[in-house]
Amino acid sequence: MAHSFDVVGIDVSKQNLDLYVLAHRQLRTVANTAAGHTELVNWLKSLGVRVAVMEASGGYERTIARALQRAGFEVRVVDPKRVRHFARAAGRLAKNDRIDAQVIAEFGAVFADTERCEIPPDAKRDHLAGLVAARQALMDHQTGLRNQISAAPAGAARHALAATLKPIAGAIKKLDRLIATAIAEHPPFAALAAQLDTVPGLGPVVISALIAWLPELGRLDRRALAALVGIAPFDDDSGKRTGQRYIQGGRRKLRNIFYMAGMGGATQHNPVLNAYYRALIERGKLPKVAIVACMRKLLTILNAMVAQNKDWEPKLATALSAGTE
Repeated sequence: MAHSFDVVGIDVSKQNLDLYVLAHRQLRTVANTAAGHTELVNWLKSLGVRVAVMEASGGYERTIARALQRAGFEVRVVDPKRVRHFARAAGRLAKNDRIDAQVIAEFGAVFADTERCEIPPDAKRDHLAGLVAARQALMDHQTGLRNQISAAPAGAARHALAATLKPIAGAIKKLDRLIATAIAEHPPFAALAAQLDTVPGLGPVVISALIAWLPELGRLDRRALAALVGIAPFDDDSGKRTGQRYIQGGRRKLRNIFYMAGMGGATQHNPVLNAYYRALIERGKLPKVAIVACMRKLLTILNAMVAQNKDWEPKLATALSAGTE
């Protein structure tokens, strides 16, 4: 496996950025502010660093990632779990911000060819992604609150919990309007939304999530895209044993929303997916396994539609997805 040593590992927190430059074995800490970002860019350029690697950190990494991309660096935002597994495999049990920065740099060097961020900075998409994430967070909170209410005994406590549902519902409706406006006012998003809206079973929620969280749609092959979303099947075989295939990783929030679209399309709304789903069930597949297979088929169709700039048409959709399983 090729190694690249012109890498800086960045451990991101709300206040600070802890840095480790692998080739020079240099540590540094700067503030996670505009001034700190400028200091970081100048320092990295003086050392000849080309690649910056950081973990996804709940959104705190976005500003510095964009600043480094604008400055011409190759930026890779990686899965924290993969970095932790890498550290354990290397026997690195100690953990603090500076050690984390070094481990991130080493991970980026080893996996130089597999962890890339090819999508250029896009302020419009970032804005939309923030709105979609906020809506999903409120939806999750609403679901949890409803579960609490259903379990609470009748009385003042239950009424107090129920009273909070109305403002949450109002905030979700407001975000729906803001999301629709953000898409409508940006012609590339509006055109993509109109194209995706031709697909039976795709509603505004999943369409906005795809636009916000899957900029690679139409740019990658179907296998790479399925892995990004987290619906690619992984083997679990050993010797003569053939284990059950499973899915994991990927963009969990997007996968959760896309699952609802795949399930609805497979069981009700999409004739192509419904026919495929019924065929899988007749072959003895479990319903959930069949739904995930339908998700992959739907993603393959959407990817081809966007790549070829074509709207949904049943015969075309069947042709586009032929041989995907």
